[in-house]
Amino acid sequence: MASWLLFSVFSFVLLLPEPAAGITRHYTLDIKMHTVTRLCHTKSLVSVNGKFPGPKIIAREGDQLLIKVVNHVPNNISLHWHGIRQLRSGWADGPAYITQCPIQTGQSYLYNYTVVGQRGTLWYHAHISWLRATVYGPLIILPKHGVPYPFPKPHKEVPMVFGEWFNADTEAIIRQATLTGGGPNVSDAYTINGLPGPLYNCSAKDTFRLRVKPGKTYLLRIINAALNDELFFSIANHTVTVVEADAVYVKPFETNTILIAPGQTTNVLLKTKPSYPSASFFMTARPYATGQGTFDNTTVAGILEYEQPKHAKTNIKNLPLFTPVLPALNDTNFATKFSNKLRSLNSEKFPANVPQKVDRKFFFTVGLGTNPCNHKNNQTCQGPTNTTMFAASISNISFTLPTKALLQSHYSGRSDGVYSPNFPWNPIVPFNYTGTPPNNTMVSTGTNLMVLRYNTSVELVMQDTSILGAESHPLHLHGFNFFVVGQGFGNFDPNKDPKKFNLVDPIERNTVGVPSGGWAAIRFLADNPGVWFMHCHLEVHTSWGLRMAWLVLDGDKPDQKLLPPPADLPKC
Repeated sequence: MASWLLFSVFSFVLLLPEPAAGITRHYTLDIKMHTVTRLCHTKSLVSVNGKFPGPKIIAREGDQLLIKVVNHVPNNISLHWHGIRQLRSGWADGPAYITQCPIQTGQSYLYNYTVVGQRGTLWYHAHISWLRATVYGPLIILPKHGVPYPFPKPHKEVPMVFGEWFNADTEAIIRQATLTGGGPNVSDAYTINGLPGPLYNCSAKDTFRLRVKPGKTYLLRIINAALNDELFFSIANHTVTVVEADAVYVKPFETNTILIAPGQTTNVLLKTKPSYPSASFFMTARPYATGQGTFDNTTVAGILEYEQPKHAKTNIKNLPLFTPVLPALNDTNFATKFSNKLRSLNSEKFPANVPQKVDRKFFFTVGLGTNPCNHKNNQTCQGPTNTTMFAASISNISFTLPTKALLQSHYSGRSDGVYSPNFPWNPIVPFNYTGTPPNNTMVSTGTNLMVLRYNTSVELVMQDTSILGAESHPLHLHGFNFFVVGQGFGNFDPNKDPKKFNLVDPIERNTVGVPSGGWAAIRFLADNPGVWFMHCHLEVHTSWGLRMAWLVLDGDKPDQKLLPPPADLPKC
């Protein structure tokens, strides 16, 4: 009887579900110098755990992550967990001088956060200066145990991270550009998982190869970690099915080519050919370029290789190698059509909770501008004219990074002299945003925040401008996902355009491309107290000031308040 009772209790325990809270996962990331050779050029770069790109971090929805970051390099460092909501844990978000002071040489910081209500492909990267050129890696959030994907289970999952390779030191590049007021030098190559591929000089051995079996389905977790370029991507003689964007499931659709902006992620299903094709296939990516400045006009290639049957006689190196046809570099028509295909899954299990009513409506301009030369001795600049420097702004305010972290200043009640809580709801001086630009292209400067009460529903229209040329801007909002309820070209019409908003199944994401010469409208619920950075994910534009921050105040209830800062929070 006792043994039967013991067996019954044991069986009952086995049937209990896994705790919904998830588990605690520990990681240590050592930021160190690492010697890498690409394009026959060897240099020492800042890396994570001596790897380029950095190691993959894996968790499940509901898990707590404790990630100790140790700085062994001369540069200050901070890491951002791109796309993680950081509910009440803004201290772990990572942008330097926004939510934390950077981790100084010889110091460490424990990033502590829980993954709440999210699953999919995200990534992490340095969030100070241009160090994310080499400090980045995948952050994979798996569904809870027993929860299937809303698409066929893949045979294998493969991260594919696009990046940019610079022969020169990227910190020296942005220092020089800041000094002269000119545009920074462009990259020398694009990379897939750190490898430039055979279309570049001296790089055939540095090629990413995806080896597959016939008749199988592969989940490609694609991340654009490039510094300054949106990218088209295609696999020769294959189509893919898009199933997720920015760690949110989408209505599946097939395509030959995807467009992915810096900061964005896209999961696609690749169904391989049913039998051995006796060929290999290039997987290529090159930029979608809309601005007037110079850019890296090259192509990265990986190779899709099929596992050869045992009876195959042809060496895999001698097989035909097919090349995909990518859209033209400035194919805005393709970019628009691709963007319009992205819709939230909006199923019973994964609903699209679009705010139907809006408490606050904002209209921000995003674009380029100028600052006067700040050189002494009448030295000329290398900006649009020899008396101006390139700048960028949101609503004509070029954001100045403070010397103290904004979140700490807010939390401690010592914000005087650090930031101003009066970011404008609308441009102070309206103009024909996409028409003939005004004669005065100078921007103002400041550290201005937009303050929101907890749980405010927000509608934000971001309008590109034609000042120094219209250009697509991938805008990333920290701390939130948002719904892209509308997009269009020309000047936003507040009377006509909202009537066409999609409030049923718009794409939900954390980074949206504001169309070149157009606008994007987003909605989100400000249910996360803290200070949240919003900026262009083209690093050159962020450096020029195309950035701002939202301050979401605490709610009334205990679970609506920012958690206290950790004891090891870095100090400035």
